[in-house]
Amino acid sequence: MTTSRRVAVVFAVLLTADCAERRSAETDEADVKAAIETFYAAMKKGDPKAAMAMIAPDAVFVESGRLETRQQYEESHLPSDIDFEKQITGTRGPWRITINGNTAWGIASTEYKGPVDGRDLSFVSTQLAVLTRGEDGKWLIRSIHWSSMPL
Repeated sequence: MTTSRRVAVVFAVLLTADCAERRSAETDEADVKAAIETFYAAMKKGDPKAAMAMIAPDAVFVESGRLETRQQYEESHLPSDIDFEKQITGTRGPWRITINGNTAWGIASTEYKGPVDGRDLSFVSTQLAVLTRGEDGKWLIRSIHWSSMPL
């Protein structure tokens, strides 16, 4: 094999590896976003089982200065979140996803406007979700922090 042919082969291998790595990063980002959106979509549909399927067993939720375990969230907070999501429409901005190995975090803001329990609400909620990828390749939410302010 000539030198120029070897260089061409090496270049093709490197280019293929770079493209595969880029595709993998794009796939991971899409999978992380899908995991978070699956959680929110399940709440919107009123499906607590599907929502909790996206939550890791040792997850911790952060809201209003309090920490809630997975069990506490499922028993006390999730029903009110589902009720809230059924009553109001939110417009979410784009997710900003960062991945470091088997850990990822996503940040987005959602503007909510409309009636909830007979009161007109108008506020923005910012969500920070931390996820990890299991040995099965599935991304699960380990923590969500919600913070909001009036518009």
